[in-house]
Amino acid sequence: MIKFLLKGILRDRSRSLLPFLTISCGVMLTVVLYSWMKGAEANIAESSARFDYGHLKIMTRAYAEEAELIPNDLALVGVSELMAKVAKDFPQIEWTPRIKFGGLLDLPDEKGETLVQAPISGLAVNLLNPPSPEKDILNLENALVRGRLPQEAGEALLSEELAQRLGIQPGNVATIISQTMSGSLALANLRFVGTIHFGIQALDAQAILIDLADAQRILDMEDACGEILGFFKDRIFRPKVAAAMTKQFNTSFSQDADRFAPIMKNLLDQGGLADLLGMAQNVSSTIIFVFVLAMSIVLWNAGLMGNIRRHGEIGVRLAMGEDKGHLYRSLISESFIIGCLGSAVGTLIGLGLAYYLQVKGINVASLMENSSIFISEVMRARITWFGTVVGFIPGFAATLIGSSLSGLSVYRRQTSGLMKELEA
Repeated sequence: MIKFLLKGILRDRSRSLLPFLTISCGVMLTVVLYSWMKGAEANIAESSARFDYGHLKIMTRAYAEEAELIPNDLALVGVSELMAKVAKDFPQIEWTPRIKFGGLLDLPDEKGETLVQAPISGLAVNLLNPPSPEKDILNLENALVRGRLPQEAGEALLSEELAQRLGIQPGNVATIISQTMSGSLALANLRFVGTIHFGIQALDAQAILIDLADAQRILDMEDACGEILGFFKDRIFRPKVAAAMTKQFNTSFSQDADRFAPIMKNLLDQGGLADLLGMAQNVSSTIIFVFVLAMSIVLWNAGLMGNIRRHGEIGVRLAMGEDKGHLYRSLISESFIIGCLGSAVGTLIGLGLAYYLQVKGINVASLMENSSIFISEVMRARITWFGTVVGFIPGFAATLIGSSLSGLSVYRRQTSGLMKELEA
């Protein structure tokens, strides 16, 4: 029976080609759109974790309250002891201290006078003392545009955009002007040995990257840092595990009333990221639902139109004595086969396009010029297991439902009136 139906579908393209193409296109677009949405969500979460929040972050309670202001006067002290504690308590996490700071970058002329100044957003990480996961976390090898990575104290990296704006070349020396942990003026000369481009507009506009030890010396933060970031060793964020760790750590310091006692937060507890990702998921789900609903209606109508065009064929088959139930089941079977084939082809093509977008991505830098969100300028899709079925199920289900409803007309045909229909 199935072999017979397949032959009929393949030989009579007038009843199979249009539904097949409609299903394939609809399923393909659904798969690509869903994968693109999931990629955008992952982009926000991963970029925020790498450059700002980590999977876990330890700060003082006072620092956490004013984290947006980067209050280094409220920073953690005794970092070595705290690092040893969390490394023992949470061995599945890689911990790395960081210092954020703001200030001015002063570029002198040949006479040592100020040639140009620009505001900077500084980030100090462990660059020179291995083992450190920072080069991998920040992907510095790929982010390097010109020059090289720092190899000794006093060397730093500058964003390519800022370097171009100020005319700084690798090897130039410039002065950073900032504020120490105690509130006094901090001045230091640094040799910029390379330029970097992270692809994050919020960073690339005015970022400099220096070694943690240099920042501690310049800012009078001996054995201190603004925050300690933690990352799962496989770089995959696990919300439930991270929440349990956060609760365990904070419980151990719950009896300490000192506002400088450490507090831990996970990725979703910071910067309203949980609300942002939740909103993104809601928008994604709504768009997918509307798109799938529209596709279902189109496929439903395609099934109805297909059976209407076959009105005469159905009459002939009934006139020849074919049982109405058998005829109805054969129509449903044809729709099921066409739906499965179209959905399978559409899913494969959609996954192929999604994989291309996952590997190559699309540069949306022009849309991110004034964005303060940590999101990469190269947007990529992300293929998930649900992405393989998000279009397949409605693809064949809508066709099946359309044919099922339109096929009910078989039971309304009167045998006594078939000859009159055929004569007409």
